[in-house]
Amino acid sequence: MRIASIASSSTGNCIYVGNDNTHILIDAGVSAKNIEDGLHKLDVSLDDIDAILVTHEHSDHIKGLGVLERKRTIPIYSANETIEYIKGVKSLGDYDFDCFNPLNDLSSFRINDMIITPHKIYHDAVNPYCYSFECDGKRGAVVTDLGHFEEELIDGLGKLDVIFAEANHDVRMLQLGPYSYQLKQRILSDIGHLSNESCGKFISKLLNDDIKSLMLCHLSDHNNMPELAYESVKVEITLADNKYEGNDFPLYVAPKSELSRIIEF
Repeated sequence: MRIASIASSSTGNCIYVGNDNTHILIDAGVSAKNIEDGLHKLDVSLDDIDAILVTHEHSDHIKGLGVLERKRTIPIYSANETIEYIKGVKSLGDYDFDCFNPLNDLSSFRINDMIITPHKIYHDAVNPYCYSFECDGKRGAVVTDLGHFEEELIDGLGKLDVIFAEANHDVRMLQLGPYSYQLKQRILSDIGHLSNESCGKFISKLLNDDIKSLMLCHLSDHNNMPELAYESVKVEITLADNKYEGNDFPLYVAPKSELSRIIEF
């Protein structure tokens, strides 16, 4: 399998997961052109995409869906409540609602040779999910817009080879930054976003000897910096109550609007 971020920030998110037989997008929160450009760099076309997994209905995760579906009907999977909300988003324009496949529970399902498992997360959306995926004994997960994490999620994700995790903000930068008080409180809340330090603590609970790569995602445009996220997460891994150090695993930061490093596992 391989995984790469096509776009990742507080303004737009799209991640590719695939292998020789199966090609999946997690979210489509940037323009269809940007998504197609990213796929081209991966030697994949829009015609190859087997499914889009939507985490939740916020625009930085769905704004490209309408154009993509008008170009080619691609099956979209998400929580039933999320799908019903998306159907009412007028800015997406007209497209065939038959593309939607509601997930009514957290059961695993198969797309070609890939097993997908949705996991409940804690964000201020109608019913947000993150997703893990498995093929040929290799497992990865994309976990953003988390708000906070609990042991149930850690247990559900299990042993992973690759983790794409949210490091949204530096708390000090957010507190001193230009956002309104209400928006700051939302981001800092249990249904907002993970800080760099919280991301490091979250990743530390998922570490195992087989981890191939870690990727930090969904960095805020105004309240974080790639170098700061990178160093903060490394420190938290080193300080965590486990046997690992921050330098034990390859750690990368997904760029805002460019294709990230391609992780193969």
